[in-house]
Amino acid sequence: MSETFQISPPLSQGVGYGIIVGLGATFAIGMSGVSWFLGRYMNEVQDSEMFMTARHSVKVGLTASAVVSSWTIAATLLTSTTYGYSYGVSGPYWYAAGACVQILLFSVAAIELKRRAPNAQTFLQVAKVRYGTAVHVMFSLYSLVYQLISAVNLLVGGSTVFSVMTGVDRNACCFLFPIGVVIYTLMGGIKATFVTDWVHTMIIYVIMLMSVFVVYSTSDLVGSSDRMWELLREASALHPVSGNAEGSYLTMKSPEGGYVGLVFVGAGFAAAVDSQLFQKAIAADPRSTSAGYILGGLSWFTIPFVLASTYGILAAATEQLPQWPTYPNTMNAYEVSSGMAMPYAALAVMGKGGVVAIMLMVFMAVTSAMSSETVATTALLTYNVYQAYINPTASGRQLIHFSNWVVPIFAIVAAGVAVGFNHAGFSVSFLITAIGIFVDSAIVPMACTIMWRKQSKTAALIAPLASSAAGILAWILKAYTEYGTITITTLSENPPLVAGNMMSLCGPLVLTPLITFLGPEDFDWEILKTQIKSDQPESEVDIQHELENEKILLTARNRSIAMSVFLTLAFLILWPIPMYASEYVFSKGFFKGWVVVIFLWAFFAAGTITLLPVWEARDSIRAFVRLLTGKRVINGDGAPYAGEDGGDDLGDRANTESEKGFSMRVKGEGA
Repeated sequence: MSETFQISPPLSQGVGYGIIVGLGATFAIGMSGVSWFLGRYMNEVQDSEMFMTARHSVKVGLTASAVVSSWTIAATLLTSTTYGYSYGVSGPYWYAAGACVQILLFSVAAIELKRRAPNAQTFLQVAKVRYGTAVHVMFSLYSLVYQLISAVNLLVGGSTVFSVMTGVDRNACCFLFPIGVVIYTLMGGIKATFVTDWVHTMIIYVIMLMSVFVVYSTSDLVGSSDRMWELLREASALHPVSGNAEGSYLTMKSPEGGYVGLVFVGAGFAAAVDSQLFQKAIAADPRSTSAGYILGGLSWFTIPFVLASTYGILAAATEQLPQWPTYPNTMNAYEVSSGMAMPYAALAVMGKGGVVAIMLMVFMAVTSAMSSETVATTALLTYNVYQAYINPTASGRQLIHFSNWVVPIFAIVAAGVAVGFNHAGFSVSFLITAIGIFVDSAIVPMACTIMWRKQSKTAALIAPLASSAAGILAWILKAYTEYGTITITTLSENPPLVAGNMMSLCGPLVLTPLITFLGPEDFDWEILKTQIKSDQPESEVDIQHELENEKILLTARNRSIAMSVFLTLAFLILWPIPMYASEYVFSKGFFKGWVVVIFLWAFFAAGTITLLPVWEARDSIRAFVRLLTGKRVINGDGAPYAGEDGGDDLGDRANTESEKGFSMRVKGEGA
């Protein structure tokens, strides 16, 4: 495989470094300022509880945007577009559907974690209390491996795009991307990541909407769904897709597209091993968890579906035209695996401005998800290594001091590994599709830890390790038997990836109950509430409030089960299978309807993620504006203003003292 790119950078190095350093500095200063404001006027002191959990106060809108942001990595943009380019309309759909059902199903586990262990700072604390050291260490290692590889994947994908488009040094990019992330994470902890998640995700949606309108409405090269349909028909005649109905890009009957769905059902579940997804659930207000994850899953579906149905099939449709960057050549295998279909398509249709837009999206995806992984890794090492085994009696101040060291160290390690992966030739597509083979086996035992009291310690220990070994073996053997050799190229093919991911994911479905029934346990869930304590003083705990949360969470769990199961069946069976089985090739009219669905889904997701957090924070925004203008903030009864529900979602006031502190400062009575 030729490891070279066929085009010269269309933009200067100054543009590349300007985006990375300039935007990184802007977000670092801006989010640090937000954190200062929350501490100064909202009484949000950055103790360990606030740093790691935001005092369990984040509402639906920010929860949903944080879930979208956490799930949106460089591969979401680049790899999904590659599948659109390679397999037509089926690729974007199967990528989006295969990787979004995990968010929907995870909503149930998220609620159960909050219900069983309301004071947990990380999920792994639950594993330690229930099973002891061996299982706790094993789960921690699984999570840590995923977090490191996920962070590396972000840096590999981001550095590749910036290097090809601007000529900047890939190694330098890997170390520059995390700098701003480290600064605002140190200043604001997980609440800063929620706020930046919203800003980053909003920018991605704005660019997504712009892209859809340009490609399907105003572009001279395409400009309409009818013209796109005609170009795709021409592309199908010039280079038909092997296995697709009539070799067409305009059909869901695509065996390789179906393989993509299976690969990402497995690879997507790998992210459920990542403790940062649990971290979002822990930080969410109990009333927000279910809705936040369901809305987050539905909104995330939009990003790969819409972007890949825009840029991916655009690349396939225009590759034979003179405007294509590599014309008269098609992309080589290295360019395809590196995710260049998206920036090349943007360059063909929108010129240099389109490339800048893609780079902005990639920057947002890399830094936002990097922030989430940094906080999650910090929480893991702080509570599950330092407090668990090094200093069990650590105070809140000692915990926050340790975490402040972990943040920059993790960034340096991830950047160093990313540089090594860049030099070794690992692409962003390879990393995102292969990681599930190594870690998927922990998903079922981890879910059973908080959802099945009978699971035994032996099953929790043996099932993941055995299934990981079986998954790796299936992956390698399938590559060898199918292609006769074992290389990065053959291991990146769909059949080996499906074999490895499915073996790793499904192995524990058999082994966990089998081993458990040899010696089942009967765990008492109340132990989690008594042994996992909050860092807050005991006097702050409201028993009545906990009982109310229990009722709320129980109702939310039942609702999440029903909704997540229905949506999973809809995404994986009810929507795609009839079109797959019928071998239907889209007519011009049907494709126009498909594009209308793309637009509608884009507007729904962009509106939800962009506007809902603002609406939920309206009281805080009003108070902030009055504070800036020097006006006294009062309620209708003449009392100092403290929000309609006593909270806010720029900083949801978690207790009476924070409301009091804010009101005093607004009236000028505070320091």
